[in-house]
Amino acid sequence: MPMIVNHASGEDSTMPNVLLLGGTTEASALARLLAQRGIAATLSYAGRTANPRAQPVPVRVGGFGGVAGLSDYLRHHRVTHLVDATHPFAATMSANAVEAARLAGVAHVALTRRAWEPVAGDRWTRVADIDGAVAALAGPARRIMLALGRMHVEAFAAQPQHHYLLRFVDVPEQPPGLPHHTLIVDRGPFTTAGDSALLQTHAIDLVVCKNAGGSGADAKLIAARNLGLPILMIDRPAIPNRAEVYDTQDVLSWLGHHAETVTDRGV
Repeated sequence: MPMIVNHASGEDSTMPNVLLLGGTTEASALARLLAQRGIAATLSYAGRTANPRAQPVPVRVGGFGGVAGLSDYLRHHRVTHLVDATHPFAATMSANAVEAARLAGVAHVALTRRAWEPVAGDRWTRVADIDGAVAALAGPARRIMLALGRMHVEAFAAQPQHHYLLRFVDVPEQPPGLPHHTLIVDRGPFTTAGDSALLQTHAIDLVVCKNAGGSGADAKLIAARNLGLPILMIDRPAIPNRAEVYDTQDVLSWLGHHAETVTDRGV
């Protein structure tokens, strides 16, 4: 592995070798930035998206096999920095990252999004988890947009009286197990105007979504606010204590003098 010299201290140090846990727009943006800076990085996907966007760094797809598998990967591939840029609801992966980094002695940070907070005009009801959201839908039939992706849709079969609007990135291998639904296959980013038209076209009464945070997926929130529609907001899961940053440039600062040295030397 190549070495650089910290001229301030006169000591050798290893150039960064980053494992980036991805699947988000933030992860892709960071991958581009690391590639531009010449910083060695591998982007890891869970494999839930059939056709992920091309990336400027090496990509691996699939799980690691829990904490033990991830810590072994970090050691075997001589990873120096682990960046968790997974979705804020990827609680298991994020918890595994915290523990695996500790076991492997690898620096670790989460590149995440600030949670959404209601503002004037919002009509939010907050629930703790998917089960809470399903329970909250008891009652007369409504037209509901499930803005959850495809992972948790089947849980809502317990409330079959509603007509559900679903929006997936890929065509599912099997049709959703909801007796009344409309499926749209589309890939963001989405606009407020587009989501407003979508909600109106499908006569939506209620939007159900996770508190993903950030600005990349808030079009539906603004659209619902403008239309006076209620939102059932699912709170984020608990994740073990960890260092967090909210901007890709903050990751470079976290990498410290390593990132600056790589850039200056044109490596």
